[in-house]
Amino acid sequence: MRFVTELLYLFLELKTYIVMRKCLFVVVLFLSFLGYSQDNYIVKTDDGRRVLLKADFTWEYIDLAVPAEVNVNDKEAVAAQIAMGSGTKNASVNTTKCNTLPDFKEPKGDRVVQAHLKKGRATIKHIKKKVAKDNNCAVEDVLLLKLREQKNQGSYTFCANGKQVVYKRTGFSFAKKGKLF
Repeated sequence: MRFVTELLYLFLELKTYIVMRKCLFVVVLFLSFLGYSQDNYIVKTDDGRRVLLKADFTWEYIDLAVPAEVNVNDKEAVAAQIAMGSGTKNASVNTTKCNTLPDFKEPKGDRVVQAHLKKGRATIKHIKKKVAKDNNCAVEDVLLLKLREQKNQGSYTFCANGKQVVYKRTGFSFAKKGKLF
């Protein structure tokens, strides 16, 4: 009889240990998420200025001056406004003609990532060929506007035949964004 009670006592201790371990895991997980949730946010005011909202409930202006009205036909002013980060609220850029500055240079991909992608024929050069084929134009007419890539995935914005197209890459396969097959 005493043996059975000792076994029951050990079983209850073990069960308590498991419950405590699970509770400790949940608390540690909660605290780690709490640390990551303390990020800063950038928001835009009605007059176009950007404001940095900090995690300690303070804020500060990023753009000290109110953005001025910009002539849409003045490409340098539009590019300066976009580079400043105030967006295209006051000047709408006609993306169907892929407005770029005359001295625009295509972004280069990371050498290490491009060397990795060369094995599976998924470099920027290969994607440009696919874009040219899809849009019925020459490879020289395709212009890389923006890229964001890692070894396992990437996003590429091109200008082909005067229109902006976005392609996504997963692994070594790539397709137009929003197109499954």
